[in-house]
Amino acid sequence: MRSIMLSDLLMYSSYFAPRGRMRMYVLGQQLGERYLSPMDRLIGIVGDSGAGKSSLIKGLFPGLELTNDDDGVNIRPLPLLKNIDREFFSCHTYHMDARFELAFTQLHVLADAVNKALAHGKRVVIEHFDLLAPSLGTNADVLIGVGGEVVVVRPTVFGPAPQDLAAIVRKTLRYRKMAHTAEDLTSRILVQEYGAILPFSHRDVHHGFVLEYGSKLEADLKTVEEKVKKLIDEGLSVCYGDESHILIDGESWKCSGPRTHVSNTEDIENFHLLPEYKYDPKTNTYLIIGLVGSSRDDLDGIAALGHAASL
Repeated sequence: MRSIMLSDLLMYSSYFAPRGRMRMYVLGQQLGERYLSPMDRLIGIVGDSGAGKSSLIKGLFPGLELTNDDDGVNIRPLPLLKNIDREFFSCHTYHMDARFELAFTQLHVLADAVNKALAHGKRVVIEHFDLLAPSLGTNADVLIGVGGEVVVVRPTVFGPAPQDLAAIVRKTLRYRKMAHTAEDLTSRILVQEYGAILPFSHRDVHHGFVLEYGSKLEADLKTVEEKVKKLIDEGLSVCYGDESHILIDGESWKCSGPRTHVSNTEDIENFHLLPEYKYDPKTNTYLIIGLVGSSRDDLDGIAALGHAASL
């Protein structure tokens, strides 16, 4: 009898989707070590653009050549389709962005190529797996959703279906975008009006953000909250600047996750700061905690996923 692996016992695991590419790389590496087996051939990734799927994949599979990623690198023709008529596969692991490839190739052709690669013992990592799964006729060995959280599932015949997981993470991503934008607005107020020094550390909290400082700032958090709410109400545009900056109403601001933001500050719902600094005696630091949305806006979706995975 073979030994039982941690991956054999996996129903589903949920992690905060961290801010910035470097933290997504690290999370991907950790998930790969914990949950992936060398025998896993079909890896399905679901989630909307800007969620950090490409960064997570780079952490999961270091060195894997992504065919269409956030840096605008588009590899044509798709490596998986090369020499498909001879059923020759030169690589062990292939990447596919199903939504991108459907603009060039018919669905049944992509599904046939994936199935042939799997039959030859190759591994295929598919972004937007929910679009291709019905034509494949099989679920992924490991299914990963990226939204407000990163959810890892090892599906059974009872589910969950990739479409169900995709619906959940798309819903939660909007709160992550709100939180990241609110975090940058708060940081800008603290730096420009209260002399806070960059950089500072980030932590994660459900439907919100945490800013970590080595000493308590001379800033009344209720006043800071009012200033941030004023910026939100002004309806400032927010857009990607470059890989290290966003543009807030045309003004450049340093950001480690420039693709994960709302497009206008008015899209941020129910922003508020906790009125007191939270002291962490383990790290001897002071925390500023901001929240957006409702505390229960997406919990039912995650709970329902857990129920489906345990059937």
